[in-house]
Amino acid sequence: MDYKDTLLMPKTDFPMRGNLPNREPQVQEQWEEMNIYQKVQERTKGRPLFILHDGPPYANGDIHMGHALNKILKDFIVRYKSMDGFCAPYVPGWDTHGLPIETALTKNKKVNRKTMSVAEFRKLCEEYAYEQVNNQREQFKRLGVRGDWENPYITLKPEYEAQQIKVFGDMAKKGYIYKGKKPVYWSPSSESALAEAEIEYQDKRSASIYVAFDVKDGKGVLEGDEKFIIWTTTPWTIPANLGISLHPDLDYSVVSVEGTKYIVATQLLESVTKELSWNDPTTIKTVKGSQLDQVIAVHPLYKRDSLVMNGEHVTTEAGTGCVHTAPGHGEDDFIVGQKYGLDVLCPVDEKGYMTNDAVGFEGLFYDEANKPITEKLEEAGALLKLSFITHSYPHDWRTKKPTIFRATAQWFASIKDFRNELMEAVKETKWVPAWGETRLFNMVRDRGDWCISRQRAWGVPIPVFYGENGEPIITDETIEHVSALFREHGSNIWFEKEAIDLLPVGFKHESSPNGTFTKETDIMDVWFDSGSSHQAVLLERDDLQRPADLYLEGSDQYRGWFNSSLSTSVAVTGKAPYKGVLSHGFALDGEGRKMSKSIGNVVIPAKVMNQLGADILRLWVASVDYQSDVRVSDNILKQVAEVYRKIRNTFRFLLGNLADFDPAKDMVKYEDLREVDQYMLVKLNKLIDKVKHSYNHYEFAAIYHNVHNFCTIELSSFYLDFAKDVLYIEASSNHERRAIQTVLYESLISLTKLVAPILPHTSDEVWNYISSVEEESVQLVDMPQAKQLNNAEVLEEKWDAFMELRDDVLKALEIARNEKVIGKSLSARIELYPNDKAKQLLESVTENMSQLFIVSGFKIAGDYNTAPKEAKEFEQVKIVVSPAEGETCDRCWVVSTTVGEDSNHPTLCTRCANVVTESYTE
Repeated sequence: MDYKDTLLMPKTDFPMRGNLPNREPQVQEQWEEMNIYQKVQERTKGRPLFILHDGPPYANGDIHMGHALNKILKDFIVRYKSMDGFCAPYVPGWDTHGLPIETALTKNKKVNRKTMSVAEFRKLCEEYAYEQVNNQREQFKRLGVRGDWENPYITLKPEYEAQQIKVFGDMAKKGYIYKGKKPVYWSPSSESALAEAEIEYQDKRSASIYVAFDVKDGKGVLEGDEKFIIWTTTPWTIPANLGISLHPDLDYSVVSVEGTKYIVATQLLESVTKELSWNDPTTIKTVKGSQLDQVIAVHPLYKRDSLVMNGEHVTTEAGTGCVHTAPGHGEDDFIVGQKYGLDVLCPVDEKGYMTNDAVGFEGLFYDEANKPITEKLEEAGALLKLSFITHSYPHDWRTKKPTIFRATAQWFASIKDFRNELMEAVKETKWVPAWGETRLFNMVRDRGDWCISRQRAWGVPIPVFYGENGEPIITDETIEHVSALFREHGSNIWFEKEAIDLLPVGFKHESSPNGTFTKETDIMDVWFDSGSSHQAVLLERDDLQRPADLYLEGSDQYRGWFNSSLSTSVAVTGKAPYKGVLSHGFALDGEGRKMSKSIGNVVIPAKVMNQLGADILRLWVASVDYQSDVRVSDNILKQVAEVYRKIRNTFRFLLGNLADFDPAKDMVKYEDLREVDQYMLVKLNKLIDKVKHSYNHYEFAAIYHNVHNFCTIELSSFYLDFAKDVLYIEASSNHERRAIQTVLYESLISLTKLVAPILPHTSDEVWNYISSVEEESVQLVDMPQAKQLNNAEVLEEKWDAFMELRDDVLKALEIARNEKVIGKSLSARIELYPNDKAKQLLESVTENMSQLFIVSGFKIAGDYNTAPKEAKEFEQVKIVVSPAEGETCDRCWVVSTTVGEDSNHPTLCTRCANVVTESYTE
């Protein structure tokens, strides 16, 4: 007889190698065939709703690591909630309007806009957007993200646009929408106004100039031969200068320098003296800024009046305390100019070129005008100093080119009218991490009115008509009619038809006695598009509800989607669109650098999935502290893949050792288990509690570490290690064997469910190998519930203490192995000399000690103080390791003095001989 054949070795077809790049697409095909999303929704129908509302990624280009991080985090939460008592639909969305698509068509697709109408160009934009949506959809699905992929929300869809028009109308009805000419961030590279959320700051080298303005009328306070000194880093705005602003409460010194009188803020006199290399300026007099109000100076280039005004915005942080004021090119300038009745002069066109109002500099690009303007100032004797500085400057976050402030007629949402309600809504929202509340609260508190108009073609039109007198017309009737038109035909109809054809039949308005109307040509800011999703999606769809339970996006969305959604929702409903907001950081390379094609450090999700698999990418997401910026590299992913291998091998071991186990008849009751088996179930239930707590608090790294530790420490290094001696050696129906299988079965079922949200492909693959389960997918079951086990705390305390002692034994065995006293641990015999506490513990354990320590002989040989010199000393026990006496059994590999006692099986120990005789001898 070959005794190997009598061993109950693991049997399973579950493959050791994941082969995820090939196997995952097959699993996803099965999901599609069974329509898994729909089945999950049907199973959970009637449960409380949990709505994670998807912030729409922009439909342009392949997905990057930030997309993968975001979508996978969302999938963790939605999958978990659907297994934990909720109905958790997930409707993915896309943001599809705006400049990047226009740019992609004109640059990449070589579309010539000048040869077609706006409506024709918009049709091409729509086609391109849908191509991008379809491309990204397949990539998101490959990540294993479960959602209603056949019915996503897309901001260009007619039903979405129709609701967006209603949001605009509701805000207009409440008086929050107005048109005004004032300076806004303007992007010459985009030829459009921008919102604050579309601005990013980068370093820029700028000219720094000090310029003298002669006093024309001192109003009795000045003699008239003085000069105000202004400082600016934007020489191109000098042609737009209409005034000089002083702080009313600051002191201003009139100083004489080599016979010329200059005026600067007293607090800045020292720094100006140093900057302009003056020698011993003499102070002639000091006056308050308020005394200089309405003094008239002269523009150094055009000899027109430049009015001296008082403004609270003037500071002494830099410059001269005399602020160059161009109402067409700055918000503070505009406000003080309005107060004093100045014009809003803006001599720069939409492309950034100087207009005829900038006499002498017409046709120059604004940045190129700096040099000739500075030269003209020098010719006029007004330039006191020119240097260059590098400073943080606003840039268009899409084109990465500098922006300017430029006064144009724009549509605004008046935030100030409901700012208090916005701040209250921020306070009522749960923020993770907690600093998110402060961040958004401060943004809302400090932000100006929201510029919502854009001078582009591809977007949702601003639904405003104009009467013959130029008066804007926004009524309930026009909003309802335009909304209905958009729902039926899409917003392109606005560009296909004349104003009269877009108005209700027979529409009359006092502003147009002749019935002639025109329409607005600007479109809405894309943040207004996506910011309306709480109504266009959550309210529009029957399977969702407003407010959502959670918004989850990158930390850049505090100024973006979190902000615009809050503004439109509070304006329309008085409440935030979300109960909670969770944010994540950015994906960086392994060294913490921003990913960049030029550096060559970009990690591409598709490449990772083709090489390692989506579950490895998902496990990486679970492993990182995602609320901060996260690092990813080939080496980091290899480490994660090693953890995955250990988890997979644990599943394989569990499956293999349950091949002959039928839970319906072979399960052993908890009270009939040995203590060590009960201890493992206590540990398992503690894991269930920890993991569910972590899911509920979005702490995925804790799940990663707890599951990994349970698989490698509690199971592999301890329980499964010594269990082999029972699982393989004993007869199939042996009680101890069935007890261990009971623990293995409970562990297998629970672990498969616990990791299902994170490793959906692998957990479904494991599920298919568990013959006793009825459901076709682990996605169609609930999370395990932690059981209240008898005596759990006492049991855990006792066996945790035993594990510490066991660690000492393992160390002693390792030392003996290194000293060549023994080979494998099964060739060893151990003698323990414990202290009183350890002795009491060891004597209370009724299990086979040799088995627990995986040795062939065990003995408590005496007290701690009676140990021989050669004993290895530890805190609670001294240990002597020696070779075991006897011969090695051919079947169990234990060294035993009973080998050969059974003459029928002379190479077996009596234990193995009995098993073989009972089970394999006819």
